[in-house]
Parts: sequence; structure tokens; C-alpha cells
Amino acid sequence: MTTLLLVRHGETVDNARSIMQGQTQGALNEEGIRQAHDLAQQLKDEPIDAFVASDLKRSVDTCQILAALHSKSVATTPLLRERDWGSFTGRYIPDLKGEVWPDEIESLDALLARARTFLYYIKETYPNQLVVAVGHGIINKAIQAVHFRKTMPEVARMTNCEVRRLQL
Repeated sequence: MTTLLLVRHGETVDNARSIMQGQTQGALNEEGIRQAHDLAQQLKDEPIDAFVASDLKRSVDTCQILAALHSKSVATTPLLRERDWGSFTGRYIPDLKGEVWPDEIESLDALLARARTFLYYIKETYPNQLVVAVGHGIINKAIQAVHFRKTMPEVARMTNCEVRRLQL
């Protein structure tokens, strides 16, 4: 059985400013770097076989900090990218309340399909291994919804550098 430690990236400059990042690269702020180092210490004695990250900078940077204590490299995949928020990207999140969603936002069906594909990829690529995967808030929620056969609202929001353990 493959064990997946699903992690949300550390806090970013835009997280702290309540800006919708979507599929922009993002940059960890000082707090995010500290969160990643704290999590690395928590995971240092885990027998982790592989580290995988979204191909967006904020996740790669978080994952590299986690992998360093294990002397491992980081594989990246666009399957772990955050939801594509279309024209909502770069906007102040509180201003979006009540707005009509534009058509170019990645659909829930597409997001859940990507989450299913990611879980299949991890099980097939890393059989019977312990894998750390660093993603983003919404894609991580979708991955958990698929895995636990729940709806998105039934999955609790992940904080920055929070870990959830899934047995695949």
C-alpha cells in the first residue's frame, strides 16, 4: 500500500495579502519558509521514499526544504497545480464574494478528474512507498474528496504546511 503525505505549500506573499494565486508561481514569504523548515523537522525521521510537488514555485520551494533533510530530489507534476481561477487570478479574495464565476475557471469536474489522475499516478509510480506530495489548498481538497468519496465542502480546509495522511 502506498502512503501519501499530502502537504499544502508554505504561506506566500499573496496568501498573506488574500490574493487569489491560482496557477501563478507565487513566492514563499518568511513565515512560509519557517513553516516549511518546521515541517521538515517534524518529518525528518519518517522513512520517506519520494518527494513530489506541483510545478508551481511555491510548492517546489516548500518541497525542496522538506526533501533536503532526506537528501532526496523533488519530482514535479502539473497534476498538482492549483485550480485555474481564470480572470479571478490576481484579485483580492474578499472582493470576489457574490461575483458570477467566469466560464474560464477550471470546472469542478475537470479539477476532480485531475485529482483522480494524480492519485492513480502516485499509486502506479510509487507502489508501496511513502510519498510526500506538496500541492495547494483547492487541489489538495479535491484529492481528498476523490480519495474519501466526499464532496468538496465536506473536506476541511488545509492550512499552510499542514499534512494529511492518505493510504492508497
